[in-house]
Amino acid sequence: MKLDLNKIYASLESLVITHGLNIIFGLLLLIVGLKVSTIIAKKSEKALLAKNIDASLGHFLGSLISWFLKIAVVISAIKTMGFATTSFIAVLGSAGLALGLALQGSLSNFAGGVLILLLKPFKVGDFIMAQGESGTVEAITTFSTTLLTGDNKRIILPNGSLANSKVTNVNANSTRRVDFVFGIGYDDDLKKAKMILEEHFKNDPRVLKDQKILVVLGELADSSVNINARAWTQTSDYWSFYWETLETIKEKFDKEGISIPFPQRDVHHYNQELSK
Repeated sequence: MKLDLNKIYASLESLVITHGLNIIFGLLLLIVGLKVSTIIAKKSEKALLAKNIDASLGHFLGSLISWFLKIAVVISAIKTMGFATTSFIAVLGSAGLALGLALQGSLSNFAGGVLILLLKPFKVGDFIMAQGESGTVEAITTFSTTLLTGDNKRIILPNGSLANSKVTNVNANSTRRVDFVFGIGYDDDLKKAKMILEEHFKNDPRVLKDQKILVVLGELADSSVNINARAWTQTSDYWSFYWETLETIKEKFDKEGISIPFPQRDVHHYNQELSK
């Protein structure tokens, strides 16, 4: 089969005459539009980063803006050239729907990651409790959050469920209240025990003196008189203050003859002769 060059030239000539200007305008729109979309995407990314948005999220959103603009430019250029864009948009929409259904879980995690990075309920270095796990936030990505536990285990939590669940940020604030419950015997001196606790809190440099110290009778329990004690300290001093206070108060109570009751059980044994 021989190609009829004359017919091909005639078809091209007719196409150029009919759609020539449209094709030229479409190509110009495509070239200029792609350059402008790249510039807009870069400026948008810089603006996002200037607002202290996480760098990884800023880069991703910049790329997302760039792709959306480029797709819009391509569709506009095709339409300007005189070609039908309805079928192209329909195919693009169908492909997007199929991709969204296939990546439903990943998209949920991505949306959760975007919310976490934007709203910042916690940041790298915070100690959080969530999803039945607890640890220091080691990394936050757009899809997952990594925790490092106290015994050096790494836990990866998906952002989708993390963004929609209860999260306790332990060290979000610079100060924390430390709560204690000390039980003493019913025969012990209650006022002396309270005085020991109050003096300890007043003399400990880690206790914030601008916050109220509370030492009160909390409960008359079955086998002990429970004293509730509360003091405020820096979040960084929380555990050292808590552990050392327990040890120090135990030693002071022992020295002053104040007992710390513990559960006891009396067992009575009766000897009975078995009747025959």
